[in-house]
Amino acid sequence: MASWWITFIALLWELQCCLCREVTLPAGPLYRVAGFSLSLPCAVSGYEGPRTQDFEWYLYREDAEGRQIGVVSTRDAGFPYAPFQSRVQAGEVRVERDSGDKARLIIQRLRADDQGRYECYTPSTDTRFQGNYSSSVVVKVIPDTLLITHTRILSGQPVIEGTELQLTCATSVQSDQHTHVSVTFGVRSSRGAESLGHNLREIIAIDRELRVTPGHSGAYGKRYRDGEIAVEKRKGDGGRDLYVLKMSALAPEDSGSYFCEAAQWIRDPDGKWERIAQRTMELGNLTVQPLADTLTVHSVPVGDVSLQPGAPLTLTCQVSGVGAWNRSALLVQWMRRGPAGGVEVEVARVSPDGVVAWGDDVSRAGGGSMEKEADGRFSLRLFSVYPADAGLYRCAVSVYAGRKTPGPTSPATITQRSDWVTVSLKTKEVRVSASVDLPRRPLLKRGSTVTLFCNVSVQTTGASQVEVQWLHKPDDPVKKDGTLSEESTGSRLLATLTYDGLTRIYSNGSDLSVDRMSERSYRLRIFSAVEEDKGHYQCRAEVWSQDPRGGWYNTGAKAESVTVQLYLYARVADLLLLPLVIGVSSALFVGILIIATVTCCFMNRLARQRSRIRK
Repeated sequence: MASWWITFIALLWELQCCLCREVTLPAGPLYRVAGFSLSLPCAVSGYEGPRTQDFEWYLYREDAEGRQIGVVSTRDAGFPYAPFQSRVQAGEVRVERDSGDKARLIIQRLRADDQGRYECYTPSTDTRFQGNYSSSVVVKVIPDTLLITHTRILSGQPVIEGTELQLTCATSVQSDQHTHVSVTFGVRSSRGAESLGHNLREIIAIDRELRVTPGHSGAYGKRYRDGEIAVEKRKGDGGRDLYVLKMSALAPEDSGSYFCEAAQWIRDPDGKWERIAQRTMELGNLTVQPLADTLTVHSVPVGDVSLQPGAPLTLTCQVSGVGAWNRSALLVQWMRRGPAGGVEVEVARVSPDGVVAWGDDVSRAGGGSMEKEADGRFSLRLFSVYPADAGLYRCAVSVYAGRKTPGPTSPATITQRSDWVTVSLKTKEVRVSASVDLPRRPLLKRGSTVTLFCNVSVQTTGASQVEVQWLHKPDDPVKKDGTLSEESTGSRLLATLTYDGLTRIYSNGSDLSVDRMSERSYRLRIFSAVEEDKGHYQCRAEVWSQDPRGGWYNTGAKAESVTVQLYLYARVADLLLLPLVIGVSSALFVGILIIATVTCCFMNRLARQRSRIRK
């Protein structure tokens, strides 16, 4: 029974104490660095009275034999003792409220004699004196040993977009306590929106637990993931730790004043990390010039180039203002457009990895090369130019700033083009005409051999050859109402006899041959002609001339004949087969009709005889 009463009384006491005043401070001891700030939060709970409570702070120095020194109070301006009066008046020592019942003591710059036991006292507003009205914590002031120096800073000279940046700062700390160091690289910028006060940007940091964290402002997170920004920690001389910032490709927005910030951290008894010291080292100013302001691309020669057919052509693309050649990749292209304008096509290119590729342009037909002669100098050579090569040429340069091997989908930092160079050829006058002939005697029938002739006339000076193409357009399908079907097809190439005598057959069914009958007469033969060979035929003649070096080239002069229509008649055997088929079909029909009639009559007579027998 007695034990029950004891338990009951203990519960009543605990319930009563839940309503008692309680003042709390962080657990100690707390280690802070001389010359840096101290922030001691104090909170009161379980009180009666107004929600805004007063706080008074006392210091008990270790060498003061327990004597109490008033530091600062929220209710009495004359509370501070002599050692703190001037510091309180200057605002170096003060109380900042977090709420009505929470406040913190702030000492902006700790001194060695600030070490001791700090007491937070809350004057009573309760009807009864219950609970604790103060709490204390020991603060140890340790020497400032955090050092930060630089081994590589900016020279102040402007750099070109895409340049690599490497900055180094060194830190050291000598402390009897277990502390950690974090290092942050940042930049202050006065460009654009940052001028409104948000001019400080953290680039990248190694935190107190050696984790690398990119800055949250700008695109530093993406650049870090892409490997364009990195930070390394190395061991230096004299116990120093070296921190190296690497930015592989500077952008214009990276301009600004760079700094390195080192912070010393300690873990308090409550498990929370507290920054106890911090220093910043200025690393200099940086100006990044945009490539658009420095890059220049021009072609050599400048203006017009006039050549004879078969002569070589050399064009040079000169690039400057890129910066360090080993830091940025270039894609160099030579483009061509016809003399009368039109679509711009690629002639050749040198990719960032040095691979040469030729485009679909006909310029490569005469043979050529494209190569890098030196840094910023790329040449295009066409060994023999012909009329198809005439037109406007220019080079296009795409710069991948700070990227030695850009990916296939990587966007270029900038693309710039040179002025046009006009390439013209001194060609001789060529006149050509063509006509097609279809002999109709004997009568053309299915299965016979059809022969067509193409007669070409050429007027020019010097040696020439003709390339002849044969084209066929089938008769358009006709609907039952006599109108043309929508399935009408155009002309298709049947065969070609090249200027040097090579035969190319493109027919997908008929048996064909092409040959040259005389100097300007050409023949097409269709063996065992079928119904699908009917339609309209024409020939096309292209003139090739010989250049001074003996090479042949297409002059561009061409002519097409008018079309002739081929109609195939039926053979005699086919005509005799038709009545035979009709006669046999009629005889079969009559025979079947007679047999069916006789069978029907016989069956009816047989049925009547059976009926009489039953009766």
